Amino acid sequence: MSTPPLAGASMPTGPFSGPQSQAAREVNTASLCRIGQETVQDIVFRTMEIFQLLRNMQLPNGVTYHTGTYQDRLGKLQEHLRQLSILFRKLRLVYDKCNENCAGLDPIPIEQLIPYVEEDGSKHDDRGAASQLHFASEERREIMEVNKKLKQKNQQLKQIMDQLRNLIWDINAMLAMRN
Repeated sequence: MSTPPLAGASMPTGPFSGPQSQAAREVNTASLCRIGQETVQDIVFRTMEIFQLLRNMQLPNGVTYHTGTYQDRLGKLQEHLRQLSILFRKLRLVYDKCNENCAGLDPIPIEQLIPYVEEDGSKHDDRGAASQLHFASEERREIMEVNKKLKQKNQQLKQIMDQLRNLIWDINAMLAMRN
């Protein structure tokens, strides 16, 4: 009784051995993630099909129905469950391989991934802050002046509209008296 050889222990050397075959077997993490995403989509699709089959199956409540139809649906259900089991195993392999590939990486703190400007208390920044404050106050003053002028113009327009309304009222009254 002999034991099977270990994988890679005594492999014959052929045209596909060497660094090229090793590179072909090496899959980068991004490709593994894409494969994992497709596998998850397949799992969801198969699960939806299983629920569809279960919804269409009749419950065993004593009612007689076609055993051929029942056997056919049961066979489909078992096939879907078998394929679902295979997909979960595939997903586990992809997950383990991704973790293996990422094991040597140093985790990057989230703060380094978000670009932002740090403000130090340097003299240059103090002068910049003072000029920004002066600019902001000047801009605020200008906005207040514009708002004041705008309110005055609105008041004038309201007076003109009131005068026009009174004039039209008077004209309509004279026309009504004439008739």
